[in-house]
Amino acid sequence: QVQLVESGGGLVQPGGSLTLSCAASGSIFRIADMGWYRQAPGNQRELVATITRGARSNYADSVKGRFTVSRDNAKNMVYLQMNSLKPEDTAVYYCNAAISTAGLGNYSPYWGQGTQVTVSS
Repeated sequence: QVQLVESGGGLVQPGGSLTLSCAASGSIFRIADMGWYRQAPGNQRELVATITRGARSNYADSVKGRFTVSRDNAKNMVYLQMNSLKPEDTAVYYCNAAISTAGLGNYSPYWGQGTQVTVSS
């Protein structure tokens, strides 16, 4: 059993900052890529940022220069530092991780339950 739990969402004014955290726990052998996605009302879920085990990161164009993804492999955690937040960043943010539970090279995607981020004055 694997569980991803996000934290750190909330209400912030435009131009403000938030840091999201996601902790993976359970029967984990190894975690490959980790990342963050978001879904605003009426929209499809979209990629925000991903990071490889070796810390190579990738960002959506809409967040480049404002968001920073990082991870702690020893703690099985991934973070999203969000600066210069805009109203259009309002969404439910989901943590995602590719996890191997058996050490056989097979990775499956796991998702957190989501955390709400609201940017509003």
